Amino acid sequence: QVQLVESGGDLVQPGGSLRLSCAASGSIFSINAMGWYRQAPGKQRELVAIIISGGRTNYADFVKGRFTISRDNRKNTVYLQMNSLKPEDTAVYYCNVQGRLWVGDNFSSWGQGTQVTVSS
Repeated sequence: QVQLVESGGDLVQPGGSLRLSCAASGSIFSINAMGWYRQAPGKQRELVAIIISGGRTNYADFVKGRFTISRDNRKNTVYLQMNSLKPEDTAVYYCNVQGRLWVGDNFSSWGQGTQVTVSS
């Protein structure tokens, strides 16, 4: 009932930048939180950044000062601007959206993932 489409992953050199996008569509009544997670090979999925209703944000320590999360409420889209990328940022990045459907049920949906590779 909720579909997420991610884009923006790519191969980039250390120190470079990328911007990820995640657009949510479907029977969405409201969105409470939109976040980005990542999973590197052999590691667990971890929170990168999250933005909640009202615009409050929270970042993992390893991206503070380098990544910025933002959202466009009209488009139900969340962005992750990633600057000063490091090889250790290499991972599959997933977006997660939580909210309420028109029928009243709460939802938590995941995107399909987009690969970010930081390498020279």
